[in-house]
Amino acid sequence: MDIKSILLSKEMLLLLLATALLGWVCYDGLSLMVTWWDREEYSHGPMIPLVAIYLLWQKRFVLANTTEGGSYLGLLVLGLALFAWLLGELSAIYTIIQYAFLIGVFGLALLWIGVRGTLVVWAPIFYLIFMIPLPNFLYFNLSQELQLISSSIGVYVIRLFDISVYLEGNVIDLGVYQLQVVEACSGLRYLFPLMSFGFLIAYIYRGPVWQKVLIFLSTVPITVVMNSFRIGVIGVSVEYFGIAAAEGFLHDFEGWIVFMACLAVLLFEIWILYLFSSKKQSFGSLFDLDFGAGKEQVLDSAKNIRMTSPAWLGLLAVIIAIPASIHFSEREDLVPDRTAFFDFPTEFNGWIGRSTGLEKDVLDELKLTDYFIGDFKKIGTAQSVNFYTAWYKEQRKGASIHSPKSCLPGGGWEIKTHTIETIEGVSRADVDLQINRVSMQMGEHKQLVYYWFEGRGRNITNEYMAKWYIFWDSLTRQRTDGALVRLVTYVPEGTDVAVADQRLVEFMSAFYPTLPKYIPE
Repeated sequence: MDIKSILLSKEMLLLLLATALLGWVCYDGLSLMVTWWDREEYSHGPMIPLVAIYLLWQKRFVLANTTEGGSYLGLLVLGLALFAWLLGELSAIYTIIQYAFLIGVFGLALLWIGVRGTLVVWAPIFYLIFMIPLPNFLYFNLSQELQLISSSIGVYVIRLFDISVYLEGNVIDLGVYQLQVVEACSGLRYLFPLMSFGFLIAYIYRGPVWQKVLIFLSTVPITVVMNSFRIGVIGVSVEYFGIAAAEGFLHDFEGWIVFMACLAVLLFEIWILYLFSSKKQSFGSLFDLDFGAGKEQVLDSAKNIRMTSPAWLGLLAVIIAIPASIHFSEREDLVPDRTAFFDFPTEFNGWIGRSTGLEKDVLDELKLTDYFIGDFKKIGTAQSVNFYTAWYKEQRKGASIHSPKSCLPGGGWEIKTHTIETIEGVSRADVDLQINRVSMQMGEHKQLVYYWFEGRGRNITNEYMAKWYIFWDSLTRQRTDGALVRLVTYVPEGTDVAVADQRLVEFMSAFYPTLPKYIPE
C-alpha cells in the first residue's frame, strides 16, 4: 500500500474526525486564542499549525513503518484533556482549554498509533504549544520583568556614548525627553516568535541533545540583549537627532532590524557549534530537511493502519463530550439580586469621596459588569484613599477578574513587598477579613495597596484559589459572580508606612459593612 492510500484510509479519516470533534469541544478556548493572534507578539500563531503539518508530513514514511496499533494509555491522556477542558470552561480560564486541546491531540495520537508512533511525532504535536498565548498572569509578570531588565541594559548602552541619563523604574530620563519602556517594548514581540523558531531549528538540527537544548534556550538571552540594545540605540538617537527618532517609522524600523539581528545571532551560534564539531560535513547538512526519508521502505498495511479498540474508544469519548460541551457553553449562570454601584455612597462615617471613571479602552479590556472607582478623604486630613471595585455577574466567555498582581506594576512602579494580612476588627460572619498587602515604589515615591476577591460568601486572597472556587461554584451552585476590591493610598516621603496602613484599615472599617448590598453572598 502506498502513502496516498494510507492518508485517505478510513482509519486516517476517523482520526481527522476525532481531532475536529475535539476542536469543537474546545471551541470557546480555541476561538479566543485565534483573536490573540492579532497581537504582534503572537502574530506568528497562524504559521504554527502549518509548520506542524509539514513536520508530520516529513515523518510520514517513518511513522507508517513504526505504528503497531493504539495504546490504552491514550484513554488516560484524553480523559485528562477532557477534565482540563471542563475545568477551563467552568473557571473562565480559557488558556486551560487551549492546553486541553493540545493534551487531547497527544491522547488521540496514542489511541491511534500507540506509544512508538507518538514518539515519532511528539515534536510536531508539541510544537503547537507555540500558538497558545501565555496565561495573563505569566504574560504580565514576564513583560514587567523584561521591561526592567531591558531598561537597565539600555541605559548602560546609552552611557557608553557618554550621555547623561537617569533611570527610574522603567522610565529612562534623558533630560529633554523621557522614554518609557512600556509593554510593547518589553521584547516579547521578538521573544515568542524567536523561541518558536529556535525550537524548530533545534528539532531539525543534527547534533547532540545538549546542543539542541542550548540552541533553544539561547533564544531568551539573545532576545533580551538585542531588545535592550535597541532601546539604547533609540536613546542615543533621541540625544543626537531629536524626539522624532523615538517615534514613528524609525521606531518600527529598528524593531525589524533587531528581530532579523536576533535570527542572525542564532544562526551564528549554530555556525560556532559547527566549527567545533568533529564531524566533517557541510553546514547545510546539519539540518534535517529531507521530505522523502523512508520512501523506499515497504508499508505493511495490515499492521500499520488497523483500527484498534483504543481508537474506537477514543472516538466514542470525544463524541460523548460534545453534548456536555454544548450544555456548558450555552448554560446561563444564576445571577443574584444586588444594588448597582451607581448608588454607592460617597459620604459615610467621616469619609467623603468623589467618584471618577475608567476609560472606554480599559472597560473594553476588563469586560466587567459593574464598577465603582473614586477618591476618598477622611474629614480633616489631607491624604486620600483610592477605592476601586469591579463586579462580574458571570466569569465566563473570556470575561473574568484581572488580578492586580499582574496589573499594578507599570509606569515605573515596582512591587517591593507582597504579604497576606488579617485585618482584625473588619469582619463578616465573625470571620476577620484577609487581604493582599502590596507596597510599591518608583524612585522616592511610595504607595500602599490592599486588594482581595469578594463574592458568593467568600473572602479570597489567592488568585488560583479564586479560580478554583469559580469552577466549584459553577459546578455545584451555577454561580460565577464575584468582585475585586482594591484600595490604594500614597505614602509621602519621610512618612512611616504604618500611618498608611492605619488609613486603609480605618477606611475599610467604614465601608466594608456596606459591601453585601453591592456584592452578594
